[in-house]
Amino acid sequence: MNTPRRPPLLIGCAAGFSGDRTDAAGPVVDTLIARLAQGPAAQRAFLIFETLAERTLALAQLRRRADPESGYEPLLDDMLRPVLGRCLAHGIRIVSNFGAAHPRAAARHIARIARELGHAVPRIAVVEGDDLASPAQRALLHEQLGDRLDGLRIVSANAYIGAEPIAAALDAGAQIVVCGRVADPSLTVGPAMSHFGWRSDDWTSLGRATMAGHLLECGVQVCGGYFADPGFKDVPGLARVGFPIAEIEADGQCVIGKADGTGGLVSAATVKEQLLYEVHDPAAYLTPDVVADISEAEVQTQGDDRVRLVGVQGHARPSHYKVNVCHEGGWLAESEISYAGARAEARARLAADILRSRLPGFRLRVDLVGALSLFGDDAGRALAAMPDSGARDVRLRVAATHADRGEAERLGREVTALYTCGPAGGGGVRSMLTPRLSTISCLLPRDAVPVRFEMVEG
Repeated sequence: MNTPRRPPLLIGCAAGFSGDRTDAAGPVVDTLIARLAQGPAAQRAFLIFETLAERTLALAQLRRRADPESGYEPLLDDMLRPVLGRCLAHGIRIVSNFGAAHPRAAARHIARIARELGHAVPRIAVVEGDDLASPAQRALLHEQLGDRLDGLRIVSANAYIGAEPIAAALDAGAQIVVCGRVADPSLTVGPAMSHFGWRSDDWTSLGRATMAGHLLECGVQVCGGYFADPGFKDVPGLARVGFPIAEIEADGQCVIGKADGTGGLVSAATVKEQLLYEVHDPAAYLTPDVVADISEAEVQTQGDDRVRLVGVQGHARPSHYKVNVCHEGGWLAESEISYAGARAEARARLAADILRSRLPGFRLRVDLVGALSLFGDDAGRALAAMPDSGARDVRLRVAATHADRGEAERLGREVTALYTCGPAGGGGVRSMLTPRLSTISCLLPRDAVPVRFEMVEG
């Protein structure tokens, strides 16, 4: 007997990074609700939030050190509270990596939000296994990285795990799945695996769903946000740009659109830009779920703000997980002072020379904002080669790194001293001292990273 073909799966994305707009989810959820009402009874919808970048987890670990009940996405409440009730009422399930360094604490917070809103606590699952904290796993990291790990003060070590535990949690009835470090596209692949019943070696379907997830993962980049360039690539209504929604079909192919009644646009060009974003080899985009192949992919415009992606293929997944190890990297000192009026640039250049003379142990990065900054270089070669342009509005920025905090603090003191120690007319000093995080990466065999999900009590 043939299994009935499942209707297309709707997945809306309401965040592309930690710190994204907190009002993004509302129009996405409204659109999902409307489409569920118009679609077949078996249609499902998901809302995903992608809130991790390469070093976000390390910052979350630092927050958890300071507060054991912290360590998850700091904007979780603002992102989720406005839409949680509507999602629960309409069967829209939620999948996110906003668990960061502490998925269980995030799950407990979601349960609190539900109770405060007067709802029954939803079934919440946490996905774990990415945090490589066990002694055996740390020993494996030493085997892979050798003396590169010696003497480092590790803040976090996490594997990029995949979609299988997400799918398993959804199959077990989870209404909300809270993850830590899963690969960004896996937030989409997991719901698709669960909805369509794909095997974990259905490489073609997984490859296609991975690229649907790749189009969603950066939020409004695919809806014209990062695409916009006035006069060259114009985007309407950018102040209220809508977040994306994917319709994924049973074979994994998809149509990308956006929330109804919002600004921005989804076009062949926006989809192509996002499709190629961070892809080094179009024939081999490596993820923990599959090796996706877009070398023969095509995008087809299907109407206003609707673009279909076809032709994606998939190959067997890698045998290893990628691992990021973040460690303490000393201190970044930054300080700025402004010069304006006649000979402003000359005075800013003189101030930089004074700082170099007084801080001989530092490798100073010098920028003259208003004359040369973004096109400069750390060594200062471009600045040295550029003659004084006569700029009359210059902000001198100097920056340096140092392993010792006390030494790093000297930079701010020296810039502050320029107020009266000269040259003339400096003002508006601002200084900042930031702990640095550095990253090294390696690969670990999949069997060294046991992944799992667990339903948690609210």
